[in-house]
Amino acid sequence: MLLTASAAQAGGSPVSFWIMMGLFVVIFYFLIIRPQSKRQKEHKKMIEAIDKGDEVVTAGGILGKVIKVTEGYIVIAIADDVNISVQKHAVTASLPKGTLKSIKE
Repeated sequence: MLLTASAAQAGGSPVSFWIMMGLFVVIFYFLIIRPQSKRQKEHKKMIEAIDKGDEVVTAGGILGKVIKVTEGYIVIAIADDVNISVQKHAVTASLPKGTLKSIKE
């Protein structure tokens, strides 16, 4: 009988194990999953709002002005007579109007 009681104390109860596992899942959700899904929603909303004339930054660090928007791609003017086509998902940020002029000066 004494051996059984000491073995139960060493292993802990199954209820406390499941409580700890539940606590880990809750912490994991609030620290990792929820913030990432919020960023994805914000990025998707920003991409859907891109329109002709917007100033954007791509994932490669290219700054330019949007001159054409299609289903999955946008055409960006990065200099006079220099246009590039990139996927919409490559856009990382939308800049306030006039940002490109202040950078070039």
